[in-house]
Amino acid sequence: MKKILTLIAMVSTAVCAASGGEIYVAPSGCDKAAGTADAPLKSVGEALKRAREWRRLDDPAAKTDININLADGVYTLTKPLFIRPEDSGREESITCIKAAPGASPVISGGVEVSDWIRGTDDKRVPMALRDKIWVAPAPKVGNRIVETRQLYVGGHKARRAEQFYQDVMERMVDFNPERMSITVPAPDIDLSDAEGLEMYVHQRWAMAILRVKDISPVGDGLVEVTFLDPESQLEFAHPWPQPVIGGDKGNSSYFFANALQLLDQPGEWFQDYPSGSIYYYPREGEDMRSVNAVVPVLETLVNVDGSRERPVSDLHFEGVSFEYTSWLRPSLEGHVTLQGGFRLLDAYKLPIPGLPEKAELENQAWIARPEAAVTVSHASGINFNDCSFSHLGATGLDFMVGVSQSDITDCHFSDIGGTAIQIGIFPDGGFETHVPYKPAVDGDICSDITVRGNVITDATNEDWGCVGIGAGYVRDLTIADNEVSHLNYSGICVGWGWTPLESGIRNNRIIGNYVHHFASKLYDAGGIYTLSNQPGSVIIGNRIEDRIDAPYATNDRGFYIYFDEATDGFTVDGNLCPDSEFGYNRPGPALIVKDNGPHIRLSGRFAPK
Repeated sequence: MKKILTLIAMVSTAVCAASGGEIYVAPSGCDKAAGTADAPLKSVGEALKRAREWRRLDDPAAKTDININLADGVYTLTKPLFIRPEDSGREESITCIKAAPGASPVISGGVEVSDWIRGTDDKRVPMALRDKIWVAPAPKVGNRIVETRQLYVGGHKARRAEQFYQDVMERMVDFNPERMSITVPAPDIDLSDAEGLEMYVHQRWAMAILRVKDISPVGDGLVEVTFLDPESQLEFAHPWPQPVIGGDKGNSSYFFANALQLLDQPGEWFQDYPSGSIYYYPREGEDMRSVNAVVPVLETLVNVDGSRERPVSDLHFEGVSFEYTSWLRPSLEGHVTLQGGFRLLDAYKLPIPGLPEKAELENQAWIARPEAAVTVSHASGINFNDCSFSHLGATGLDFMVGVSQSDITDCHFSDIGGTAIQIGIFPDGGFETHVPYKPAVDGDICSDITVRGNVITDATNEDWGCVGIGAGYVRDLTIADNEVSHLNYSGICVGWGWTPLESGIRNNRIIGNYVHHFASKLYDAGGIYTLSNQPGSVIIGNRIEDRIDAPYATNDRGFYIYFDEATDGFTVDGNLCPDSEFGYNRPGPALIVKDNGPHIRLSGRFAPK
C-alpha cells in the first residue's frame, strides 16, 4: 500500500507541474496551483521549491533552463528568500528568476502605514505645528510593532526629524576622550528630556551615530553631551577616525536627530518609543489619507547561501526590482565605523606601536560587515542583469565570500543607505583588520567577477562613509562602464588591509567608468580609491569629475584618484579628470601613473559631448 500511495503522490505532482521548464508566478496566484501561465503560483519561494524538486527528481523540465517568470506586481516577503545549493542550476540548465515579458516585478520587504489622523495634542510638538502633523500607528508584523529608522512617503525617503535644515551641521566646541563627552553650543530647543535622541558626528572619512545619554549645561551657552554604550566606549577609544578639533577648516561638525521636539520641517518624521506611533509633517500637496507610506521590515530580501563544500551555481536574476529594506542597528547599539561602513566591534590605540606584519601600526580594530538587501556567499555563475535596487537601508548587493565567475550588469541602484555594490572579504569578527588576509582556502577570495554597465546614484544616504562600488580582498575583478554619482564619500574603491605585502589582491581592472558628484560630505575621498598591493591591476580610461568640496570637512583632502596606504601594482593611464594632482599615501614602487588629466580624449558612452 505504501508504494501505491507514493506513486499516486508522484503522479499528482506531475499533473500540477508546469511543463517545459517554465514556472509562472503572480501576486494574485495560489501556491497550490500548477504554476502555469493560466494558473500561476503566488510566491517566489514556492516557485524555487518546484524547480528544486524538478532537479532532485531529474524531471525532463530540468533538462533545459528553468525560468521562474514573475508577473507584474509586488511580492512582499515575510522572511528572506533562502537560496541554497539544492537550487543550483547547471551550465547547460540555469535557473533564472526573471520578469515576465512586459512586467516589472518587485520583491519587497516593506509594509504599508495606514490609519493616519491629522493633528496631535502631544506637548512635545510646538503649538503652531500640531494641526499640521499627521500620526499613524506603526504596523504590526506577527505580534510585534515594527520599529524603523526609514519611512518612505510617495516613493520618497522621509528625513528623520533633525536639528537643522537638510544638509546643515554645526561645529562642535570640544571632543574629550577623558570625559567621554562632546561639547557643543546649546540647542535652541530644550532636548534634555528628548527620548531616543541621537547625535550624528562628522569624523574625517566616516560618520558616527551616537545615542545620547545626557545633555548638561556647562556655561557660556554650551552643553556637554555624553552617550550610551557600546558606542561611547568605541567612539572615544578608537583613534581613527575621530573628530578633529582645530582642523585647517575648523572643528568637526554634528547635528542632533530623532526627537519629536525637532519635527519642524515638511518631509520630516519621528517614531515614538515604545508606542510605535509615527509622526509625519507632510510636504506641500501630500494628503496622508491617499498617499502611499511604507516602512521596511526585513534587512535582507534574498540570501544566496552556499558553502565551500557545496556552492550555489548557475542562478540568474533578470529584470527584477528589490525594494524596501531596513537598517535598524544604530537604534540598538549606535554606529561607529572604521571605514566604508564597517562598524567597529572593538578598537583602541596601541601604547607601544607595532605588529609583526606592520611595525608602525599604532591602532587595532575589529570590524563587522554591514547588513545587505541581497547577499551571495560561496557561489559561482550568479548573475544579476537589468535589475533594480532601491529604497534600501544599508548595502544593496553584496558578494561576500567565495563568489566567482559572476556578473552584475546593466542594473540600476538608487536611494541606497549604504554601499550600492560590495564585493569580497573584509576580514571581520575576530580577525584584526590591519593584518594581511591570507585565506586558508584560496577559493574564499571572490574572483572573476564583472561589474559592468550599472548606474549608481544617491547611495550612502544613511551611512555617509560607504561608497558606490566597494571591493575588499578580490582578484580578477572587472569594474567597467559604470556610472557612479551623488555620493557622500568615494565612488569606486578597491582594496583593503593597508599593506604592501602580497595578500591575494591582484589583476583588478577599473576601466571606462564615469564617476561624478562625489565627496559631498566627507573627505580623504577619491572618485577612484585604492588600498594595498594589487599586482597586475589597471585604472584606465575613466572619466572622473565634479568632486564636491564637502562643506563641513576640516581639510581639503579630496582627490579624483586617491592611492591610499601602500597602493601598488597598478598602471594608471588615460583617465579624464580636471587635474592629475592625485592623492598618495606611501605608495609602492610598482605603482605606474602615466598620462592623465583634462587633456585626455575619451570615446564611447561616457565621452564628453
